[in-house]
Amino acid sequence: MPKTNLAGAGLSVILLAAIGITGAAAEPVLKGTEAFGDWQRDRPGTVRLITPQDLPKPGATASSSNSSRVVQRPASVVPQVPAGFKIELFASGLSGPRIIRTAPNGDIIVVETGPGRIRVLRGAGGAKGFANEIYATGLNRPFGVAFFPSGDNPQWLYVANTDSVVRFAYSNGDLKAQGKPETIVANLPHGYGHSTRDIVFTPDNKRMLVSVGSAGNAGEGLGQPPGGIEAWSRDHALGAAWGAETDRAAVLAFDPDGKNQKLFATGIRNCVGLAIQPGSGTPWCSTNERDGRGDNLVPDYVTRIREGAFYGWPWYYIGANEDPAHAGERPDLKDKVTVPDVLLQAHSASLGLTFYTGSSFPAEYRGDAFAAEHGSWNRSKRTGYKVIRIRLRDGVPTGEYEDFVTGFVLGDNEVWGRPVGVTVARDGALLVSEDGNGTIWRVSRD
Repeated sequence: MPKTNLAGAGLSVILLAAIGITGAAAEPVLKGTEAFGDWQRDRPGTVRLITPQDLPKPGATASSSNSSRVVQRPASVVPQVPAGFKIELFASGLSGPRIIRTAPNGDIIVVETGPGRIRVLRGAGGAKGFANEIYATGLNRPFGVAFFPSGDNPQWLYVANTDSVVRFAYSNGDLKAQGKPETIVANLPHGYGHSTRDIVFTPDNKRMLVSVGSAGNAGEGLGQPPGGIEAWSRDHALGAAWGAETDRAAVLAFDPDGKNQKLFATGIRNCVGLAIQPGSGTPWCSTNERDGRGDNLVPDYVTRIREGAFYGWPWYYIGANEDPAHAGERPDLKDKVTVPDVLLQAHSASLGLTFYTGSSFPAEYRGDAFAAEHGSWNRSKRTGYKVIRIRLRDGVPTGEYEDFVTGFVLGDNEVWGRPVGVTVARDGALLVSEDGNGTIWRVSRD
């Protein structure tokens, strides 16, 4: 594995001031089919609005298998950001960095899922001093991490493995785990299908939310539940699935000690990124929807998550649109589907999610969200491979989103970066991880 480098503390950095990119305020909003687009139309400041009325019919285009080839980043290539911002290389040489989170003291927690470890970076924009340390190893495909309780002095660092939730005793500034992890949830649904698990705590520190993606693409082989649909619906949460999909395609709720498991929200195919909106305390999901329905179906989405709500999977999508593979199976759910807030270009693979809580970006960014789009494989014309800004007005999503960091695609077949994690550093910069070349980038005001 290449040596990991951290920008700052005498190490070289790559700086790029955004050049000639018009600010978002001057950009027209792309709507309808114009909003679908592909990577060639992506640039910082481009704004899109996709509504349920814009969706094509299933099969309007053939389903495509079009995986990207990840290549080494050319030395002259750096991501693009809007005018007034600059971007620099924060860290390199990482092994598939996925979720990144900012500790209360400014340290950056990096989850390297493949090697099963967590790393702590301290440097540019973080706490005083310089560090790049392996915090913990021996984890099982970790993804989400969260500090508990919330505030300036957490006592625990929770880690969502693919099959469990564990926690480490934690004190501000820890570069190494204080001991072995304590198992909090011993058995999350796992074994096949979506493997990422994210984790957050409600602001009152009374509930732990864990996202668990579906086992399959669109509920293949579900059949009938034990006792039939009517009995199942009476005894289980709205839209709860069964069999191999039991407690999957959902957000689960627990007490912080892992007890009292409940279904918080259902019908969410793969809520990869969880985040709590500051102020309101509302949980949000960054969601991968199903494949195989055509280039522009089904839109991925970023949305507020309401307790007890059902978001459609696998029987419906984006409201009362019935999935053709499940025609006539669940008429009882048709009028009970919650429509997501912000629809994204289909197959973008929306992953990490964070809210902007800093003060160094322009005032209009405060309270907005950023989401990392890992990039498509099931689309004839590539999309995703960028970081987007989710626009809010008075804390409520407008449905619009804006390309914020682009430039990870080199051509129709080659990419060098696949964004995964986003976090706001203590100095107000936005950090972005990508697992194609194992780097983290820092976006700040120019």
